[in-house]
Amino acid sequence: MKYSKVFLDSIGYELAPQVVTSKTLEARLEPLYNDLRMPLGQLEALTGIRERRWWEPDASLSGKALQAARKALAQSQVPPAAVGALIYAGVCRENCEPATACAVAADLGLSAGAAVFDVSNACLGVLNGVLDIANRIELGQLRAGLVVSCESAREINESMIERMLADRTMDGYRLSVATLTGGSGAVALLLTDGSFGRMERRLLGGVYQTAPQHHDLCVWNNDFMRTDAAAVLKHGVELGRLTWQALLQALGWAQGEVDKVICHQVGGVHRTAMLGSMGIPAEKDFSTYEYLGNIGTVSLPLTAAIAEERDFLKRGDKVAFFGIGSGLNCLMLGWEW
Repeated sequence: MKYSKVFLDSIGYELAPQVVTSKTLEARLEPLYNDLRMPLGQLEALTGIRERRWWEPDASLSGKALQAARKALAQSQVPPAAVGALIYAGVCRENCEPATACAVAADLGLSAGAAVFDVSNACLGVLNGVLDIANRIELGQLRAGLVVSCESAREINESMIERMLADRTMDGYRLSVATLTGGSGAVALLLTDGSFGRMERRLLGGVYQTAPQHHDLCVWNNDFMRTDAAAVLKHGVELGRLTWQALLQALGWAQGEVDKVICHQVGGVHRTAMLGSMGIPAEKDFSTYEYLGNIGTVSLPLTAAIAEERDFLKRGDKVAFFGIGSGLNCLMLGWEW
């Protein structure tokens, strides 16, 4: 996949207000730790995550996504009526139907001719949405489109803590601990054809690689989630390595030409293993998992926005986005920032 006229005009985001430390979560699990004779501190030691954020109870997913979308539009010269498509791409949704995107679009002032729908693909949803909008722009079907998402970790964490305390087995802990890395946040990416006066962050292309035989390694159903973290790490890193080689070939990039990378934010062990398998120095990567945790679809674009705010991403940089999600699916995008 290659693109010639797709630009990331702006990124708007919302950080959830409640800071929840790993120590706080482990204090609630102390009876389990005592039964398993494990010292406190395992969660941060295993993941590198000191804290993450949660929304207030009963927060509106569409409302938070709407706030992020308004921020993205406020940074641009694009009027809401010119947005030809709005895609909501979060794992978390408000209803089975209608699409959560409809609730966002209702208060944003889009035209009646805009395409409004949801996309679901685990932690890759936002990147899939970006490609959908990019394809429409490249085909000349629209001039601008929005991809929005909001993830909330509070509910699944509360449910899994109750289950872990009821189960109190090492196997239960092993399959549940990845859930405790989850954070909350919202993001909106505004993509255009460059005709609104800003031609920055040009999308050059992207590649997919999939390993669907591993679809059962991480499963989230309503109030239950289980993750075989060791297997996800092993197979995910290999899939990431193959996707990286495919991206370099597709874009005609040499390994050393890539200036910066932004990865999906899973944790310290995954980051080290993924970068190591690709031969990418750690100083080329920007991370937020230490204080924001894993925010699912929101993590990668929100991290990119913060990286730009802190002058890590600079104009002219060759930047790669590394997306990976349960399935297993991998999607990487290349940008000229």
